[in-house]
Amino acid sequence: MLLWSWAEERLAAARNYWIVTGSGARGPHATPVWGLWDGGGVVFSCGHGSRKARNLEADPRLVVHLESGDDVVIVEGEAERIEPDEALLAAYADKYQPVDPEIGNWYRVRTRRVLAWQEASYPGNATRFDFP
Repeated sequence: MLLWSWAEERLAAARNYWIVTGSGARGPHATPVWGLWDGGGVVFSCGHGSRKARNLEADPRLVVHLESGDDVVIVEGEAERIEPDEALLAAYADKYQPVDPEIGNWYRVRTRRVLAWQEASYPGNATRFDFP
């Protein structure tokens, strides 16, 4: 089994996060975004009228996964709208570039479950972390 620190290190170091949302009418929708691992959840933004934003307004459940198929980390949870504070914006600018917080909706994922494994040892190290 993998340690939580293994999964959290990869979540913090990731450059791109794949966000998967859904809508009853149009089905699933997956897109990469820039984001941060902050306070036990992924924080990201998207355009006010984007399909992600519309889907999350209708149903806040989502899946976030990292790019690697060899070192796998998948987060399941719900997105909550937030107003980014100065510390979050500074962390985002340090990781990527400065951003105008008014250009889109900001979300923090309330993490419910994380699935993680290393492909080289799968299924022997497939691990599930559950959160309240």
